[in-house]
Amino acid sequence: MILKPFDPWKNQLCTCPSKLSLNPYTGCTHGCLYCYATSYIPRFLECRPKADLLRNLAREAARVKPGILVALSNSSDPYPAMERDLNLSRGCLQILWERNLAVQMVTKSNLVVKDADLLSGMRATVAVTVTTLDRTIAEKLENGAPSPKRRLEAIRILAEHEIPVSARIDPIIPGINDQDIGEVVHAVCEAGAKHITSSTYKARSDSLKRICTVFPDVEVRLKVLYRKEGRIAGSLYLPVEMRRNLMSEVEQMALAENVTFSSCREGFAAKGGVKCDGSHLVPV
Repeated sequence: MILKPFDPWKNQLCTCPSKLSLNPYTGCTHGCLYCYATSYIPRFLECRPKADLLRNLAREAARVKPGILVALSNSSDPYPAMERDLNLSRGCLQILWERNLAVQMVTKSNLVVKDADLLSGMRATVAVTVTTLDRTIAEKLENGAPSPKRRLEAIRILAEHEIPVSARIDPIIPGINDQDIGEVVHAVCEAGAKHITSSTYKARSDSLKRICTVFPDVEVRLKVLYRKEGRIAGSLYLPVEMRRNLMSEVEQMALAENVTFSSCREGFAAKGGVKCDGSHLVPV
C-alpha cells in the first residue's frame, strides 16, 4: 500500500487534518540527529526508492476521491539527491495532478524547485524546514541536508512561482537552536513563506543519544528536561509550560511578520481557521 492514512502513532497531541501520506523513498540521507524515523525504520540512513512506486500509486490514486490531501513525505524526504535522476516524486506529482488531488510537499531540499512548473499548476503547497540560519550548527544537526541558505532560496523561488509556501521551524532544541529563532522567522518570511509551523524536539532514545554525542554541552540539561514530562506516544516531551512558552514566542514573531502560525504535536489548537500543518494554504 503506497497511500496510507496519516496517523502519527495515534498521538493525542496531533491536531493534523485528515490526509493521506505518500513516501516515494524509504529512508533519508539528510542525517538529521533529531530524526524520529530512525527509531522504527530499518537502515533509515540508506535511502532507497519504493519498488513499482508509480504503477502502484496510479492504481491506488484512481480509488481516491478528488480533492483529498496527499502529503509527501512524512517519514522521509521527497527530494533526496537520487531524485534528480529518478524523478519519482515528480512522477507522483503528475499522477496526483491527473486525479485532481491536493498536495503538500514537506522537504529540506532545494531540489523541490525543479518541480515548480508542476506545483504551480496544482492545488499544492510546499513546506520547507529551516531549523537554524547558523551554518555551523546546521552542518552538525543536519549534516546531509542542503544549507539553510539554499533552503531560503528555494522558498524564494517557489514563492516567485506563486506556489504557497510554509516554513517548518521544527524541531526547536533547547541550548542548540533556540537562540536565533527570531532571525529564522524573519528570514523565511522575507523569502516568501506565508505560514510558520513550529515544534519542540520530541526525544527518542536513539536521537537523544546522537544529539548528546555531537552537542555534549547540552547533555545534562536535555536529560533533566526530558525526564520531567514523561513519554507521550513513544516520545519524551519537554515540560508543558516550557513548550507553551516557546510556541507562544514563535507565534508572536510570526504574527509580527503578518503570517499565520501553528504548532505541531504540542496539543495547542491553531487559531483562526489555520491548519496546523499549513495545508490551509492549498488553493481552493
